[in-house]
Amino acid sequence: MIIERPSSARGRVQAGWLDSHHTFSFGQYYDPAWMGFGPLRVINEDRVDPGAGFPTHGHANMEILSYVLDGALAHKDSSGGGGVIRPGELQWMSAGHGVQHSEFNASGAAPVHFLQIWIQPDRLNAQPAYAQRAAVGADADGRWLLLAAPDGADGSIAIRQDARLYVTRLAAGARLGRTLEPQRRYWLQVTRGAVDVAGRTLVAGDALGLVEEADLQLHASQAAEVLLFDLP
Repeated sequence: MIIERPSSARGRVQAGWLDSHHTFSFGQYYDPAWMGFGPLRVINEDRVDPGAGFPTHGHANMEILSYVLDGALAHKDSSGGGGVIRPGELQWMSAGHGVQHSEFNASGAAPVHFLQIWIQPDRLNAQPAYAQRAAVGADADGRWLLLAAPDGADGSIAIRQDARLYVTRLAAGARLGRTLEPQRRYWLQVTRGAVDVAGRTLVAGDALGLVEEADLQLHASQAAEVLLFDLP
């Protein structure tokens, strides 16, 4: 079964300094049909004006991943984690039993464009934790590069859930396949460009959920970047 989630159907929240598209219900946007996909609970595509951001606020019992597409995002949290995340870098904050954090555009001149991703953890009230992965580069060209996994394999960030996050970057005309496990669920999120998948053309912001599927084939009609979530 293939579940379509076009970019244009997402929820949208605009707050002057913030333009945010919500794949799943979040904050002011609520749709009972889109409460998540397995343990994948949030994919927010945020654009934040120069110098603006989210002041200190709290979270608990959520795996929070931030993936920067353009610009720079400054993070600080009460567990001691912090830093500036730049394009292609992935940040992980496990909120655990509770953490306070802030996120601001690190630039006073250019906007920041990033995805914030929430995954429900496989345990409750763990110790908060933080990690940051080096920027994706040519190592993702034409292949699936592992960014996050429960065991931290292949230099990925070790997250607290039986979930894996991959990224690939494809040149125009390139093809890439993947064998899927039908007992698992997969979420495909296009972040740049355009790809043809299962007779559909997906552009940036579009997504597909894959349930009980055995195969995935991508054809980049434009240079593209795609995220793939492998979920229980």
